[in-house]
Amino acid sequence: MNQSLPTSVSASFSIPPTPFASLPGNLLSQGYAYAVDAWQRGVLFADVMRQRGNQYQSHLQERVPNVLDFGTDLIVDGRQLPRPVNYGLVRIAPPDDLKPDRDLADGPDPGRLRPFVVVDPRAGHGPGIGGFKRDSEIGAALRAGHPCYFVGFLPDPIPGQTVEDVMHAEAAFLEKVIELHPDSPGKPAVIGNCQAGWQVLMTAAMRPELFGPIIVAGAPVSYWQGWRGKNPMRYSGGMLGGSWLTALTGDLGDGRFDGAWLVQNFENLNPANTIWSKQYNLYANIDSEGARYLGFEKYWGGHVFLNAGEMQYIVDNLFVGNRLVSGEIVTADGVRLDLRNIRSPIVVFCSYGDNITPPPQALGWITDLYRDDADLRGHDQTIVYATHDSIGHLGIFVSSSTGKKEHREFVSNIDLIDLLPSGVYEAHMGPKTEATEHADLIQGEHVLSISRRTVADVREIVQPDPESDRRFATAAYVSRFNLGLYRSFVQPWVRACATPWTANFASKLHPLRVTYESWSDRNPFASTVAQAAQSVEAARAPVAADNPFWQMQTVMSNAIVASLDFYRDMRDAAVEQIFETVYGAPWLQAFAGLPPRADSAANAALTEPGDTEEREASIVAEHARLRNDMTEGGLVEASVRALLYVRRTHGEADERRFNLAREMLSKLSDQGILAFKHVVREQAALLRLDTEAAIDALPGLLADTPADNIRNAARDIDKLSTTLPLDDQERTDLARVLTIFESASKKKTARRTEAARQQVE
Repeated sequence: MNQSLPTSVSASFSIPPTPFASLPGNLLSQGYAYAVDAWQRGVLFADVMRQRGNQYQSHLQERVPNVLDFGTDLIVDGRQLPRPVNYGLVRIAPPDDLKPDRDLADGPDPGRLRPFVVVDPRAGHGPGIGGFKRDSEIGAALRAGHPCYFVGFLPDPIPGQTVEDVMHAEAAFLEKVIELHPDSPGKPAVIGNCQAGWQVLMTAAMRPELFGPIIVAGAPVSYWQGWRGKNPMRYSGGMLGGSWLTALTGDLGDGRFDGAWLVQNFENLNPANTIWSKQYNLYANIDSEGARYLGFEKYWGGHVFLNAGEMQYIVDNLFVGNRLVSGEIVTADGVRLDLRNIRSPIVVFCSYGDNITPPPQALGWITDLYRDDADLRGHDQTIVYATHDSIGHLGIFVSSSTGKKEHREFVSNIDLIDLLPSGVYEAHMGPKTEATEHADLIQGEHVLSISRRTVADVREIVQPDPESDRRFATAAYVSRFNLGLYRSFVQPWVRACATPWTANFASKLHPLRVTYESWSDRNPFASTVAQAAQSVEAARAPVAADNPFWQMQTVMSNAIVASLDFYRDMRDAAVEQIFETVYGAPWLQAFAGLPPRADSAANAALTEPGDTEEREASIVAEHARLRNDMTEGGLVEASVRALLYVRRTHGEADERRFNLAREMLSKLSDQGILAFKHVVREQAALLRLDTEAAIDALPGLLADTPADNIRNAARDIDKLSTTLPLDDQERTDLARVLTIFESASKKKTARRTEAARQQVE
């Protein structure tokens, strides 16, 4: 294709000079220029689509197809595990052009920095989205100097593999990472995107001791939640009559579920983009958009398979059943998957522009699991959430803007997040400017601040609706009923007819695959288009932006988009109305065994997992332990307690204060970050339990500390507290703790002076 064209072909596609060149303002001249441009764009568009087909065929031939922008080294092959899966753990090879944002105090030795593990979603398309670009989750970890690992998968599952097998594989991967980094200051930080997010949370609930901070991006966890009139994907299970269709699809696939159907569901959410905008944007900007389009299509068109059993488990337990947030899932080993068992901080990143995982589905599990803040703190859980105003679902993972901002800030401040006491927090990223105070304490181009929030604040975002929960519970019952009918009367016949050949043939005829398969160099007309594209590129004549015909094209495109958006809105409204009417029918709810609406306690039990006697007893025992430890500790504990006391009402953590606090810690003690984390969480719990008693105990903590050390600590507390402005209450509290430290120092000095005098006498 790169060789020169025959003269006859080149001449046939050359562009003759416009016959209206002498009339530059003439409408005919502008029309001719537009016609030439439209023809050229059409040829180039067809050629990009041809390249897309070639790329698709080439991608299928790869042994381990992915779209990672980084080199890798295989560490663990999941196919060799005792419970084999089609997943694998690879180490990311840091490229030479990706240097850390800062000089690392401990040097680049990967054993001295917390490793990151990025887990990609297996939701119908291939792996690599977490490292799709240099400015990505993987890129953010490498820029901060962390060793980075990636968990990806092969297109075909191991026969018989289950969701639980994948969870055990993820646990084995983390065990290996921990083994490779014995000097790490903490357990691995894990990033799970979309489907990988909820699967990582399930693994963490099963094996909480393996996880450091967990970042879940665009991950749906609470599937029944959502805003009325928006994001209709949650209604899909009910509109299809439940999960029987999932079983049918898996049976027709001879035990495999084609992930292209999941991608098709995503595509159907936004018909304007699927049918028109995506292709039109390429056509209208053909001179600059081709490479970006092909890069994304390599990922989007890499459809993979799941075992039918895996997909059935996901739909029954999560999409329709919503059993994860109610603690109803029990593994084959007898482990109840209760998200409240997770001891690591959980960072939830979601967007108001995400029509697949809107904030209610990303955050609703918090209000499903916890009644109030006391309940959450009683389970010693730390949750940080960050919301984006507009970015779409895939943008959360692949957008360079989120890679440069949110993901880089999460990674750079992972130790700060790991130190947060139990509670709910919201993360904000503001730009670093010349006016930013103490800018030298900030890594990157943004300032991360974390503000204390409450479960009630999350409830304001989620807006849970008990009536909606009743409808979804009814749909879950109908799903189980229909699935039983299908398995009893239809499934044996379908399985008897399905063969590997019919399953493979059906997958090739999937509407999404046909568009890739039908237009590539395998098509006999493709070579002609390729030659024409070369000729067009040599004689390219783009039309001016003020051309009236170009402007008419833009208006027409906008009208098509508006029409498709109108269709989508009408369709979504009808779907919601049908769902609410059918599953809101009192007779169907009674048939499903739901309690009467007036029985509020029984209705609350639809989603609340409740507390076990063991859990309640452990909370009582923990409070007793804290009371006993109120007077335990020394200068480090006293200093941390004083700092937390001063900032207790404001409730905001800032990376600048954290960096200063780490500097203070290095002066007070040679404890590592894990020991410091324990101190921070312990002192915060003591202050919450009994603030006055905790402060009154400070003199006892300082009793055995030399006076000079107390004075130095007091200066550091004063410096750290006043890094940013304090309000009146905080200044009063700061004065109180400094007075306590000063008094303790004076007492130690007086005792030392008296001892010296007595020695002289």
